[in-house]
Amino acid sequence: MISSSGFHYRTSGETPIIHSCFSQREDDLELPADGSTPVSGGIVALGKFDALHVGHRELAIQASRVGTPYLLSFVGMAEVFGWEPRAPIVAKCDRKRVLTSWDSYCGNKAPVEYEIEFASVRHLTPRQFVEKLSKELRVCGVVAGENYRFGYKASGDASELVRLCEEYGIGAYIITSVMDKKQDSEKRDSGDSKDRGQVSSTRVRQALAAGDMSYVSELLGRAHRLILQVNNTGDMQSERRISVPRSSVLNLPPGNGVYNACLVLADDEPSVPCSVVVDSSYIHVETEELLLCNSDLAQEFLSVEFG
Repeated sequence: MISSSGFHYRTSGETPIIHSCFSQREDDLELPADGSTPVSGGIVALGKFDALHVGHRELAIQASRVGTPYLLSFVGMAEVFGWEPRAPIVAKCDRKRVLTSWDSYCGNKAPVEYEIEFASVRHLTPRQFVEKLSKELRVCGVVAGENYRFGYKASGDASELVRLCEEYGIGAYIITSVMDKKQDSEKRDSGDSKDRGQVSSTRVRQALAAGDMSYVSELLGRAHRLILQVNNTGDMQSERRISVPRSSVLNLPPGNGVYNACLVLADDEPSVPCSVVVDSSYIHVETEELLLCNSDLAQEFLSVEFG
């Protein structure tokens, strides 16, 4: 179900061009003289977007149905709240690939990320936040999930978002959460008080920790891809085996264990079947077909997809 306040369309001449950079920072950009921003005239999906899972994809789909879709992300939350650093689910260098893969779902309009420093909006009231969207960012509309909270101390909810957006003359589209299809009660208990059984980044992290890669694929809508930074002088164990320390892994690996039916991707080479062993110190990748030591991987990135 989608509820909306009055949406104000702009002419095609005012529609922003999708930039080649799929992740833009508010404080890194010089604004044009007219005060427009990269998201001006667009439809922004609101959320954290850690996992880029099927629920996030649904937000982008709904945004694309009414305009040019953007993902409005907040960065620096861990530093503000003093959270322990943790590996992202999707490597930063891999996010563009994931968003591009949503192109066919979004009417051939792959969403673009636009990042805002969380510290700059942390103390905004719900009204001030919507005012920023309307007057500073000049968006035409927003899309959010039914459980979305915003404003200082998460004081605003989805119904207030709709009310304020209507007051400021921008569209507000609230969508029903994408639910986790797993009926197993153990998997459904994420330990999150906000969890109502919807797909979430927390569930993805828990599934990865359990090594349940088929479940991870269901939540993500794609195979999980791990990005490894390879040092050709020290990581090569043999022609077909490579061991990369966890410190050189750019995103979250699955829990310790043996994983078969994986694929390794190097440079422009075709994907090759491999097996992966994850332990407390290393990620070990072994294949019978690809001669890893001949792949010119010195200080390069190796991708592994888990089947």
